[in-house]
Amino acid sequence: MENNNLRGLMQMIVRRFGFLNERCCEDCCGDDISLVQSHILYEISRQSSPSMQDVANALGMDITTFSRQVKTLVERDLVKKTPHPNDNRVNLLSLTVKGTATEQNINNEMNKYLNSLFSNLSVFERDTIIRSLDLLEETMKKSESKCCPPR
Repeated sequence: MENNNLRGLMQMIVRRFGFLNERCCEDCCGDDISLVQSHILYEISRQSSPSMQDVANALGMDITTFSRQVKTLVERDLVKKTPHPNDNRVNLLSLTVKGTATEQNINNEMNKYLNSLFSNLSVFERDTIIRSLDLLEETMKKSESKCCPPR
């Protein structure tokens, strides 16, 4: 496959998944959750009491932009910031009850869509795609590219 075609394929997959996630956030939550905010909620739920810097790094966001997004999520009672017990300069993040429900709603909607999408494939095709995506993700983690640094 030519590199231009490969890049175009990856761009379209990422774009379509981003649009899907964006629409999902609008439709399922009852809240006006942006795509970036949904990623923040997901990452906080994935980690155990992460620091703000940990989540910002995982998402590839600069801390200033990330802090503004977290401030909005705190104001909307979706995220709680707690000073680290050993270092008051560090804030730990957790989801509130409302934040957990919102993240779960987004997760449920995305899973419904993906299950629907994969239902059109054979078991072999589905498993092949999942294995390929796992392999791609592992390869990207190991990459030393300045364009896409490992996280």
